[in-house]
Amino acid sequence: MGERLEAFRKFREKMNERILESDNLEIKRFFALDTRAYEAGALPVKTKELMGLVASLVLRCDDCVTYHIVRCREEGVTRPEFLEAFNVALVVGGSITIPHMRRAVATLDEVEGLS
Repeated sequence: MGERLEAFRKFREKMNERILESDNLEIKRFFALDTRAYEAGALPVKTKELMGLVASLVLRCDDCVTYHIVRCREEGVTRPEFLEAFNVALVVGGSITIPHMRRAVATLDEVEGLS
């Protein structure tokens, strides 16, 4: 994993810990709900992570896109599968998602060691 992705992971973990140590029940519930939503169920984890990636692209959240690209790769998503997911996001979100898709491809390149 590249330096940028490692820094992203460390920052995310550190700040999640800081947020959760506040002991706010509603925040803890939301974090738990988010975690549980991506567990295996009627849909496999791989599919759920791809869905999260598409939603993140459409919502234009680059941090979320980065997180889901890493998780998708861990779940065995291939480059052709990523590109199909990017296409779904483009169709749903329109041309405004293109800058985020560019950064997503750059992140995928980094995850795959191509950059």
